[in-house]
Amino acid sequence: MVSINRFVFAIMMVLALSASVLAQDVVTENNTGFRPDAPQYAVRGEYIVGTQDFVIDGKMPLDITVWYPAQNPDNLEESTIYPYVVKLGMPDTSATVTGQAIADAPFNLDEGDYPLVIVSPGFLLGRTKYVWLTEHLASHGFVVIAPEHHEQLDEALTDFYRSSILRPQDITEVLDYVDTQVEDSGLFAGLIDTEQVAVMGHSLGGYTSLAVAGAQLDLTYMENLCAEAEESGDPSAWLCGLILPYASDMAELAGLDAMPEGLWESFSDDRVDAIIPMAGDAYMFSDIGLSNITIPVMAIGGTADTGTPYAWGSQPTFDYVSSTNKILVGLDNAEHMVFGSTCGSLPFFAEIGFYEMCSDPVWNMERAHDLVNHFATAFLLSALE
Repeated sequence: MVSINRFVFAIMMVLALSASVLAQDVVTENNTGFRPDAPQYAVRGEYIVGTQDFVIDGKMPLDITVWYPAQNPDNLEESTIYPYVVKLGMPDTSATVTGQAIADAPFNLDEGDYPLVIVSPGFLLGRTKYVWLTEHLASHGFVVIAPEHHEQLDEALTDFYRSSILRPQDITEVLDYVDTQVEDSGLFAGLIDTEQVAVMGHSLGGYTSLAVAGAQLDLTYMENLCAEAEESGDPSAWLCGLILPYASDMAELAGLDAMPEGLWESFSDDRVDAIIPMAGDAYMFSDIGLSNITIPVMAIGGTADTGTPYAWGSQPTFDYVSSTNKILVGLDNAEHMVFGSTCGSLPFFAEIGFYEMCSDPVWNMERAHDLVNHFATAFLLSALE
């Protein structure tokens, strides 16, 4: 079955990529993608999309947003304005993201239980930055949950190393919460199929997806990688300063008595059935560490990414995971934030002069989002069955 799925997916990839040149070949009569040349699975699905916020009461309260197939008995417009959490150390700052969902709409339980997709945002990015993706997946019959990881900007970016340990724990906390809430009297009773779970993530969120899928940290490997990068003048070497100076702190935060030599203990959660790392930070894992992943994987990245370089993220993920069902999608010449919201839907970054946080120097963002939606939806429909 896997080989058939991979073959079908390969055909869809060819068709989708051909659309950038021959868009008329994939246009559908009632297309509702971001652009009229959107490929098949980038067209919005048949489900009305609802959204709600919840708080998981753990050691630290964890805010989550949930998107889901919904009912619309009052024929409301699918339109909402989400709050966006700014983590840039700027006091009294608020921002919003526009979307196409109905706030607090009742669940559509007629066709549940639905597969679950957890989306882990990029470092210092809010959980609503990816509504173009989360709403789309919900329209195709997935329940999507995005947690608000606890991070704030400081001069040394020290929350980066902390999050590399704490983020996988957040995913496990979300899954534990879902398990309790799918019971008969729970909030998600009849809504979520806990036997079909995927984790997606962007940048450090992509790292998070790899970690919960079974990849193991290997900072000895990273030291060697960084030494070679420094010697060769590789501009990617800047990433080394985010992790290596804090290795012992990471080990302490992970509850270890000493810094491991070689592979660390896994942060995996065996409830995860598939992952999609988008520009995922794979450089903290060695080839052996990545080889522990055996579940379906689709790695997506921009080939001109300077935040998580393709050769440090998407390419080694595909090369080294042991999964028999694995896909690599490269967005040619795309930068790191091609996976973020557009400046039109999240104007905050453009307003403060960080236009690169909501745009791409080469790609039309809506075109890129249509393609990512297409690949992600097709992959998840295939992998979670």
